[in-house]
Amino acid sequence: MTDEYFPDISKDQILKLADGFIKTSPNRDSALEAIVALLQASVIHYHWAGIYILGDDGILSLGPYRGDPTSTPRVQIDRGICGAAVRQKQTIIVPDVHSDPRYLECTFDTKSEIVVPIITGGRVRGEIDIDSNTVDAFGEADKILLEEIAKKLAPLFETDG
Repeated sequence: MTDEYFPDISKDQILKLADGFIKTSPNRDSALEAIVALLQASVIHYHWAGIYILGDDGILSLGPYRGDPTSTPRVQIDRGICGAAVRQKQTIIVPDVHSDPRYLECTFDTKSEIVVPIITGGRVRGEIDIDSNTVDAFGEADKILLEEIAKKLAPLFETDG
């Protein structure tokens, strides 16, 4: 059954597809590519979907993404909403990015953002970053879905990929 957040596909269907992509992909990069494509195509208010990978240098580097090109392919963890999610080790939802002083403009049309860290061994290794062109686009359903996907992705980050 679908709901207001996922009108064409249910959360359970998205999670089942994500499981399949993760289990059958030949490597981490392929799995991450499949996940961002799935998210951006499945949820109508996900206008930009990407995964940042945290390097040993403390820099978040953009991995696969879907949507308009971003002006922020690398983010220091002491900056931005993405950096805050790393520092806090928790999901951050920003209803209106233009009212949040931490926001680093990535795409012109972005109005709201959700960032979900991918954690393994107590350490943030990457994060799922979703932008919407709608103010206040993200709610509890998005948080639950993306945190479940982040947990599924975490084992892929236990090695170098």
